[in-house]
Amino acid sequence: MDRLEKDLTRIQQALAEAAKSVSAFTPGRIATEKKAGGDPVTAADLAVDKVLKEMLLAPGEGWLSEETVDNSDRLDRQRVWIVDPIDGTREFVEGVPEWCISVGLIVNGRPVAGGILNPPAGQLFLGTVEAGVTLNGTPAQVTEKTTLAGARVLASRSEIRKGLWKPLESAPFEIVPCGSIAYKLAQVAAGLADATISLAPKNEWDVAAGAALVAAGGGRTEIKNDPLRPFNQRNTLMDGFTACGQTLWNMLNQLL
Repeated sequence: MDRLEKDLTRIQQALAEAAKSVSAFTPGRIATEKKAGGDPVTAADLAVDKVLKEMLLAPGEGWLSEETVDNSDRLDRQRVWIVDPIDGTREFVEGVPEWCISVGLIVNGRPVAGGILNPPAGQLFLGTVEAGVTLNGTPAQVTEKTTLAGARVLASRSEIRKGLWKPLESAPFEIVPCGSIAYKLAQVAAGLADATISLAPKNEWDVAAGAALVAAGGGRTEIKNDPLRPFNQRNTLMDGFTACGQTLWNMLNQLL
């Protein structure tokens, strides 16, 4: 078993334990607090973060998580875990089944392996850039759609509410509201949707795992205004994020 295969096994095992941890909490019936920036956080976020860190982090590796105080030591590491214990905390709090546990592995700035688990949907997305993507153990890949007509493009519910998608309402594709960005990326990676676009800023922990899965599924991702930017930066915020199959790339970006 090569190293990435072993890493993927670690990811799968960590997600299984994280699922057990989060099962102690009931989506839609959990207390929430506000972090400094105004984003919600729950006891479930913190419990899952603890499990993931204990199971994934090995000596010599770096760690970046939405729910862990950042340590600049990660900037000197070649291998860095970038995780979001619960991506889509708002959906989790509201009982909307569009949240997930997201784990990405970055090697020398490049997303190479990832796992995204949506417990309420019973969907486990796993993949590496060497071995491809699976959905619940079945091989999957990005769609091969060659036209935007009829394409399913996943969009953030909050971005739609803020009116950010108004300029794209006349586009030839279907705009499909969805919660967690990690879950949207996982769906693109497995061919359940044709593309997703984030029009608002995202952090590395939001998209690292999904970026690895989309690449593993044969698709393409790009950070808005900085397409060559590597992951594991001191400033983790990026302007936006796009993911789709190779054939849709140029057509989609002409509209953005």
